[in-house]
Amino acid sequence: MNKQAAIEWLRIAYHDLKSAQILFDADHYTDSIGCDLQQAIEKTLKATIAYENRKIPKSHDLFHLYTLCSDTFVMLEKEEITYLHLATEYYKEDRYPNPNYLLPEKDEIKEVLRFAETFLVRICNALSIDSNEIDD
Repeated sequence: MNKQAAIEWLRIAYHDLKSAQILFDADHYTDSIGCDLQQAIEKTLKATIAYENRKIPKSHDLFHLYTLCSDTFVMLEKEEITYLHLATEYYKEDRYPNPNYLLPEKDEIKEVLRFAETFLVRICNALSIDSNEIDD
């Protein structure tokens, strides 16, 4: 097990999550908040892979990353898996305007934000990592 590697991933996930929260509280643009949320969830999932000393895949697909995680650390309900699919859509390789570029609804962002917050805490608990170790 590689607790230090997991802490490093969770620390940067926490930074993305706090940025999303600050932007949400400031009523900022939901596409920017969504990008931070996608990154927070992605890095949280990758923390479990790092914890097990496995190679971190270069993927932004949250459901794919979820399938690579050990059931020991990550078990999501069907509704929670929906949040993975929603948040994956927030990641944009190309953020230039195009006909398919839409701002996510604020209520949807609020739900994904709530999921991301609780998910980070759940993973910290599952890996026996104190939240003080990632809050710097």
